[in-house]
Amino acid sequence: MRKIILASASPRRRDILGITGLKFAVCAGDYEEDFNLSLRPRELARFLSRKKAESVAHRYKNAIIIAADTFIVFRDRFLGKPHTAKEAEKMLGALSGRAHSVITGFTIMDTSCGKRLSKSVETKVYFKRLDKEEIIAYVRSKEPLDKAGAYAIQGLGAVFVRKIDGDFFNVMGLPLYALTESLKKFGVYVLKQ
Repeated sequence: MRKIILASASPRRRDILGITGLKFAVCAGDYEEDFNLSLRPRELARFLSRKKAESVAHRYKNAIIIAADTFIVFRDRFLGKPHTAKEAEKMLGALSGRAHSVITGFTIMDTSCGKRLSKSVETKVYFKRLDKEEIIAYVRSKEPLDKAGAYAIQGLGAVFVRKIDGDFFNVMGLPLYALTESLKKFGVYVLKQ
């Protein structure tokens, strides 16, 4: 079987892909994301994942490259990772009691023949109403400072989530169902007889 390369430095993506039991290596690319492109959110997610895959693909002659990009859309604005505690508090305050979308674009690329596929997945996340003390205590935990939207659904931030509509793993950064179904088109099967 050809080498599978996860083009991401994200430990969460590595863990999610690891669930499949597939053997893969990690090679983070050097593509700098640009959220100022005039593309719709799902198009932008596919575009960014494609660029991330391309930034790694030239290093491998016969491999399957998997790349992804995840961000949050709230009221037509992109929410990335907060840079300060105050910024995290502001993001969480805005999300309090409301729904937002987590969008992940992923690209699979076969470097031996140039075949590629890019998709995007959207999951709606509904937050409970947060009081100021909860927000401050959570920000003090430092968990939100390197997470898009200032929370981690797989961590303490889960207590804020009233419900989700869609793929849980997508909220963590890699839509497992859509990815594994798409990998079949490249001859990569997670479960086979």
